[in-house]
Amino acid sequence: MDNLREQWFGNIRADVLAGLVVALALIPEAIAFSILAGVDPMVGLYASFVIAVTISFVGGRPAMISAATGAMALVIVSLVKDHGLQYLLAATILTGIIQIIFGALKIARLMKFIPNAVMIGFVNSLAILVFIAQTPHFIGGSLMTWLFLLGTIALIYLIPLFIKGIPAPLIAVIILTVVAIYSGFNLNTVGDMGTITQSLPSFFIPDIPFTFETLMIILPYSLALAVVGLVESLLTASILDDMTVSESDKNKEARGQGIANVINGFFGGMAGCAMIGQSVINVKSGARGRLSTFVAGIFLMFLILVLGDYVVQIPMPVLAGVMVVVCITQFDWHSFKYAATAPKKDVFVMLLTIGVVLYTHNLALGVVAGIVVSALFFVNEISRVSISQQGTTYFVKGQLFFASTESFMDYFKSISMDQSSIQIDFAQCKVWDDSAIGALMKVKDQLKAKNIVVTFLNIDESSKKLMKKLTGTTLTD
Repeated sequence: MDNLREQWFGNIRADVLAGLVVALALIPEAIAFSILAGVDPMVGLYASFVIAVTISFVGGRPAMISAATGAMALVIVSLVKDHGLQYLLAATILTGIIQIIFGALKIARLMKFIPNAVMIGFVNSLAILVFIAQTPHFIGGSLMTWLFLLGTIALIYLIPLFIKGIPAPLIAVIILTVVAIYSGFNLNTVGDMGTITQSLPSFFIPDIPFTFETLMIILPYSLALAVVGLVESLLTASILDDMTVSESDKNKEARGQGIANVINGFFGGMAGCAMIGQSVINVKSGARGRLSTFVAGIFLMFLILVLGDYVVQIPMPVLAGVMVVVCITQFDWHSFKYAATAPKKDVFVMLLTIGVVLYTHNLALGVVAGIVVSALFFVNEISRVSISQQGTTYFVKGQLFFASTESFMDYFKSISMDQSSIQIDFAQCKVWDDSAIGALMKVKDQLKAKNIVVTFLNIDESSKKLMKKLTGTTLTD
């Protein structure tokens, strides 16, 4: 109870103010992602409200913001185009169920397989993507558009020099919105991005046929959404862990994402996940607890229901300026030094992750590509087996598995022996898989054909058990 009280009420003032800032940033993002997915803007806004409020109770990472996201929107474009909104809502519910199962299976354990180079690539590519998403709001715009953009950035950096109790982005948005309204400047606003309906979401069951055919339509999308959502959410949680020097329960977060999407689907929202940009805004604004996420969701709906007429007048260059500062803050500028000093293969993995994400606009694909290439580099690195000889004993050093068996067998094929018996010592070598066992058997048989008796020495117990299981003998009998 003490821990729960601390998570909710240990940082009330900063959490509330940070939540207000995030709510303002959620509106244009949710509308933009809805348009990207091909659905009504309210679908994204309802999703952001429902997910944010739900995850504040059931999530595993306090102060992390979850809502409708671009990564998820990209996955569902073809589903909406081919089958419509009702199938999207059903897919959202199924996505949540899959995520709950993943959480119960402790999927967070897989996070340890994500290399640091991939993490750096993930953070930097996301910062670049968020920046690119803001460019339509000012590239090609008028002089006044640029002045409001640059004015927002300047205020965010200058305000903390004089006012520290209130988040600078919140003050900047309020000041420049008032200036825009009363000056009559011709600027694009939130209202230009889509119509905002001043109404609460309502509960309903998706209007689809409950058949196996329907399941086969939505299942591929739901699996993709579940994986993309969890990859982005768990990586974002890790980033916030580092920023706040705290730990989060990532398996609980996976289950929480699932619960939020299940509820979200029944209230007319598109599938969502953690948002690193808004999460960084939240933490940088001083948030540390669950209250900030709850306030962000509640204030988002308050803005829509009560202040909708004012919200639609917020200039887009102002909100774009807030997000540009987030990108600057979020980008890992130390990665340039990292690129100059890290091993070339790690730099390649980082750049590959960034390249794949920017090309596909899919964070999950970039992360998967980075992990796969890192794994290939690792396999290549540890597949180097060295063999030395002292008399009739050959000492094997390294890891013997599918990638290193060829060089091991080639060595004993290529050398000439005049001994009637030899010993192969594995004190500094681990025998890992059936390919390695097969290689030992082939070497033994090939040398036996040359009337050379082979004895394997110092094979560890786990390797002997594997041999016994696969061959019925330890090969040392």
